[in-house]
Amino acid sequence: MSSRAHPRPALSDAPPTALTARGRAAVAASRLATWASRVSGRGSGGMIGGLVALKLDPGLMAQLATGRRSALVTGTNGKSTTTRMLTAALATTGPVASNANGDNMDAGIVSALSADRTARLAAIEVDELHTPAVAENTRPEAIVLLNLSRDQLDRVGEINSIERRLRAGVAAQPQATLVANCDDVMITSVAYDNPSVLWVAAGAPWSGDSVSCPRTGEPISRTVDGTGAVRWRSTAPLPDGREFARPEPDWWVDDEAIHGPDGFSAPMRLAIPGRANRGNAAQAVAAAVAMGADPAAAVRAVEGVDDVAGRYSTVDVDGRAAHLLLAKNPAGWQEALGMIDTSADGLVIAVNGQTGDGVDLSWLWDVRFESFEGVSVYASGERAADLSVRLTYAGIDHVREPDPLAAIRRCPAGRVEVLANYTAFRDLGRAIAAAGFGPANSDAKEQQR
Repeated sequence: MSSRAHPRPALSDAPPTALTARGRAAVAASRLATWASRVSGRGSGGMIGGLVALKLDPGLMAQLATGRRSALVTGTNGKSTTTRMLTAALATTGPVASNANGDNMDAGIVSALSADRTARLAAIEVDELHTPAVAENTRPEAIVLLNLSRDQLDRVGEINSIERRLRAGVAAQPQATLVANCDDVMITSVAYDNPSVLWVAAGAPWSGDSVSCPRTGEPISRTVDGTGAVRWRSTAPLPDGREFARPEPDWWVDDEAIHGPDGFSAPMRLAIPGRANRGNAAQAVAAAVAMGADPAAAVRAVEGVDDVAGRYSTVDVDGRAAHLLLAKNPAGWQEALGMIDTSADGLVIAVNGQTGDGVDLSWLWDVRFESFEGVSVYASGERAADLSVRLTYAGIDHVREPDPLAAIRRCPAGRVEVLANYTAFRDLGRAIAAAGFGPANSDAKEQQR
């Protein structure tokens, strides 16, 4: 295990490698399918365009990535936000191709790279299950490893198996610098053996999935040092005799600033809320600097990120300033619940159970819902009944309203916090757009922060 920054090669003026004839035909078909999807109102076209392209040329991703310097961003939570921040930070050095809409499987990545053939840099969000294959096709310069916790059990499976797959996947990419969260036990295990790691103390408030070492099964002990940092270590060595413990970070954040190698330190005030997003920003800055960005410029760039595909935005809905938050699994929900302003006039919690969410909603019982005294709470979404049962057992007075937009309208006039899982968030965004609602005024937005 070692920690070193990746060399900073200059960007080439040469365009990315030309596509084969088959590849050019696949890209043309992809663009046509994307256009058709958009004009017909079926969606952004990111997935269908990539699916069509890969049917015509299964090797297209590798062709599109050749000639680019790529960074992959993966983990259970924070992928879209970190990728957006990394894109902003890398853009201080040159144009960046990215899957900004969060289409993070093969088809969405191919669509994003097809849409921008000229950018020499790429910041790519990748689903954990797809990371090894995407890395094999893109040969990334950096891989950002955020966190690992339980997610959609009916799709993703057991967390230790994901850790093993990621560990093997990054081991097959010795050219990549890993930008890894040293506070997360699972992520540390993924990166522990690699020759080039930048460790970032990005935080790991959810520890329910890392009570034991993923390599030995021995218990993990945690202590808090004099600085307030949580130190962890396995109670037994690894099979080769090494200690498995939290590495010393190269980058870290506090409530006011970001700190890095060579004595670098800079104030950092983000436009989006939450302690987790300070950790995401630190990993984005670390990766951008490893790829040649100026540290101060990278920090300024991530500070300017205020919207990630509608997440964290505030929308005026009939005189209600609706603050939109997304959460998809127990760790993400716990973090998002901490972002909720309990002085708001209303709270809408929306849960669906579609394929994109995971149809098994047993994870609701892992979320520590708190009491929202004095707030009008609405249980919403397609699975409002399941959520209502959970809120009842949590002792939270609430009203059941399956339609999230209707639930917002039923809240008292003023500020409304809206917390939704993936497809509920997506569908609410479409309903808001169809109804013609726009951004709330600047005073309402500032109060939400």
